Amino acid sequence: MGGRMAEQRIQENGQQVQDINQLLKVRREKLAALQESGKDPFAITKYDVTHHSQEIKDNFDALEGQTVSIAGRVMSKRVMGKASFGNVQDLQGDIQTYVARDSVGEEAYADFKKYDVGDIVGIEGEVFKTKTGEISIHAAKVILLSKSLQILPEKYHGLVNTDIRYRQRYTDLIMNADVKKTFVMRSKIISAIRRYLDGQGFLEVETPMLVSNAGGAAARPFETHYNALDEDVKLRISLELYLKRLIVGGMERVYEIGRVFRNEGLDTRHNPEFTLMELYQAYTDYNGMMELTENMFRHVAEEVCGTTLIPYGDAEIDLGKPFARMTMTEAVKKYAGVDFDEIKDTDEAKKIADEKGVHYEERHKKGDILNLFFEEFVEEHLVQPTFITDHPIEISPLTKKKPDKPDYVERFELFITCREMCNAYSELNDPIDQRERFKAQEEAFAAGDEEANHTDEDFLNALDIGMPPTGGIGYGIDRLVMLLTNSPAIRDVLLFPTMKTLGKENQ
Repeated sequence: MGGRMAEQRIQENGQQVQDINQLLKVRREKLAALQESGKDPFAITKYDVTHHSQEIKDNFDALEGQTVSIAGRVMSKRVMGKASFGNVQDLQGDIQTYVARDSVGEEAYADFKKYDVGDIVGIEGEVFKTKTGEISIHAAKVILLSKSLQILPEKYHGLVNTDIRYRQRYTDLIMNADVKKTFVMRSKIISAIRRYLDGQGFLEVETPMLVSNAGGAAARPFETHYNALDEDVKLRISLELYLKRLIVGGMERVYEIGRVFRNEGLDTRHNPEFTLMELYQAYTDYNGMMELTENMFRHVAEEVCGTTLIPYGDAEIDLGKPFARMTMTEAVKKYAGVDFDEIKDTDEAKKIADEKGVHYEERHKKGDILNLFFEEFVEEHLVQPTFITDHPIEISPLTKKKPDKPDYVERFELFITCREMCNAYSELNDPIDQRERFKAQEEAFAAGDEEANHTDEDFLNALDIGMPPTGGIGYGIDRLVMLLTNSPAIRDVLLFPTMKTLGKENQ
């Protein structure tokens, strides 16, 4: 019985492939016929668009009876003898078109009847409303602007296969209106951030992507070889060290929005190339960065979403009220029941970790273990906006020490929906201390930490020249977009996420 069913499925799949191949062949034959008759759509170089679909709907009272020209993709078509209805999708949405033989002419109507779903057309005609009340365009002229030689997914079921959606984002954007909306919002979010920072006196700059020393974050870089200079170089993992050089140079408020690259795994929160924004402001500290962050998040939410109450999954995130604040030690004490202020040294920290089942490496020190406790017991509770402050010095090589607590630094991370949204410091500007921190990072690298920083002599030289007290912060732009668009995975907010090459998925 099972064998017969399997054989039947193979036959059905084979028939389906054969049917699709036949349909594809027909489309190419239609194109050849058009070209032979002097109507090659690919020879057309432009089409004057006067309006878009939603614009027509929003301004129907003013446009009723007026002639408009739209262009877009045919998403459905109903041929009914001497007249046909079609649905055309453009940037703003879709609109119904009414194409009648008596209006466009016999030859043009015969051509229109042969158009396929997926074809791109230009339609000129009058705006009207059908008997059922649907705003439409009564076509006077129809022209084929591009022939689709591929078959779109069936409209009713849409495109739901996530692997195909990510690999063929162009098809995803055609078939799923919410996807297009997400990426329109992404653009608006980044524009709103720029407007806010520009209004605060920040200057947008650009720094190198190919660097000899990829520092500023705990991450493994991608490496390549620069043939012209015969040198090994890396793709940047951070924007930090070059932006600080600009602070040294007297540019008191700078920011950059750009791609960074980290040779790490793929999951719902991580993609090896992602968009990072870092900003640095002279003469302030991490408290100033907290104030800026709260104000900017509220500003962007209000401008793009129209509210500071943001739905995300089953939660409603309140960006309007003051963000909560806890030190990392306080957070671990609250959620793990362990007070690291009472732990004397690394040996005692490791003993507590063993008791609590927290895995650590031999090279880890007390501060590293505090951070492991935070990741294990605290992050999952931080749904509403919460600043976690005062990190251990072991995990913060570029940050100023707390004057009254030198084992900790003036640093914070903002968590929302259990995810880190940004990371900020009172920047370390003491070149002697910074050299010692780099030395400790080199020792960590030698001990097996592949994400440790390396000594950057030019950056140390810049600090020797003198950097003012500075506050700095890095924002994961993709995670902010995820929050404001209610997207569960980072791939949903990247137009072209990293995917394994087809044919290698199972290798």
